[in-house]
Amino acid sequence: MKKRPPRQGMPKQEPSVRARNFKEVALGYTEEMAVAEASRCLQCKDKPCIAGCPVEIDIPAFIKKVSERDFEGAALILKQKNALPAVCGRVCPQEDQCEKVCVLGKKGEPVAIGRLERFVADWEAEHLKGEGTSAIEKVRERRETPGGVAIVGSGPAGLTVAGDLAKLGYRVVIFEAFHKPGGVLMYGIPEFRLPKAIVEREIEYVKSLGVEIKTDYVIGRILTIDDLFRDGFDAVYVATGAGLPKFMGIPGENLSGVYSANEFLTRSNLMKAYRFPEYKTPLKIGKKVAVVGGGNVAMDAARTALRLGADEVHLIYRRSHTEMPARIEEVENAGEEGIIFHYLTNPVRIIGGVKENARGQWVRAIECIRMELGEPDESGRRSPIPISGSEFIMPMDIVIMAIGTGANPLLSSTTKDLPVDRRGYIVIEPETGRTSKEGVWAGGDIVTGSATVIEAMGAARRAARSIHEYISQKRAVLKKS
Repeated sequence: MKKRPPRQGMPKQEPSVRARNFKEVALGYTEEMAVAEASRCLQCKDKPCIAGCPVEIDIPAFIKKVSERDFEGAALILKQKNALPAVCGRVCPQEDQCEKVCVLGKKGEPVAIGRLERFVADWEAEHLKGEGTSAIEKVRERRETPGGVAIVGSGPAGLTVAGDLAKLGYRVVIFEAFHKPGGVLMYGIPEFRLPKAIVEREIEYVKSLGVEIKTDYVIGRILTIDDLFRDGFDAVYVATGAGLPKFMGIPGENLSGVYSANEFLTRSNLMKAYRFPEYKTPLKIGKKVAVVGGGNVAMDAARTALRLGADEVHLIYRRSHTEMPARIEEVENAGEEGIIFHYLTNPVRIIGGVKENARGQWVRAIECIRMELGEPDESGRRSPIPISGSEFIMPMDIVIMAIGTGANPLLSSTTKDLPVDRRGYIVIEPETGRTSKEGVWAGGDIVTGSATVIEAMGAARRAARSIHEYISQKRAVLKKS
């Protein structure tokens, strides 16, 4: 194999600077860097990277366009399969998907596919401003396909289904419970990792395809799924996510100063607590903060707490660094910024006390126990086992639980014939996203539990194809009769 130039690094803010601001950490490629990185691609005949992409982007084709400086052409290729390229280029775990199977990665570093995707999406937004590729993708002369589709939730899965079906000519309406669309992209991922202006830009693109979005609209309260069918929709896609916080069930979790990561990040991101007092959202931060968990949400919570003014942020994780599920890049960023990691450590209780000029019992400390790794559990990771007598106490002011989320039962409780498993997640046919309830599909975290943005989008694209086939067959039968 011909030796290729080294992978282009990503310019970033300096750790000491970025740890105290909410500006985006990664600064993005320049045009020259993007062209240099694109030139590394081997343009393999079998294209393994496409198989590694949940939304099936023609990766070699868009990279080839970048190498030729045809950035608009590259953007058009991306938008054919992905309505949210600027988002995916920033938050998707490419190292475990498309880049993992890149041929260059077998003996060196893979092509930086995600960074190139981000570059192209940002280039389009800056240079074309909605008049180039986005305009090409618009359904200007809408072929109004009979039938409408209601989508419950405007996160990555909902937006993807909406975009795909709108391109096919369907009337698509998204119902969003919050006051702003975007789902986890808006409330879950911090500004320094995914600027909300980027999310809003991608949502505007989806709306430009003809998609209608209704906010402050809780399906299960204002309307049920059956009401949507009575209102004339032919199909419903459920993409509500899994936003019900989980706790450990240890003493002290009811103390003031204990947050779920869901509440903590929603207050900061969606409700703009990081811009207090401009936005009237209170968010108490002490000098010492403990974050419990090892995933991307835990990293987001820890790095947010640091930026909000904490002197020390301690991340407590019951397994080792090797088992940590967070993206490698995010763990490295957190370490550079000063997050203190406690591996093979698990909380056993949160200790409270009275604070001056404060009502009730507040967090004063957290007691933890050392762990060791035993045999692998059902997920394949080695099970953490407590070491008897190894308990220790760390003074803390705030504790944030980032150990996962569950399914909110609201929708399933108002739709008795919607199938759910013992944990409350909706049961579907994996290849189509179809449920056993007539005309209802589902996808994203409400089906899988907490997963990645791109996995939710991949499931959504499969569901969109199935919905189109279903409505087409239904209309054909009606036409014959």
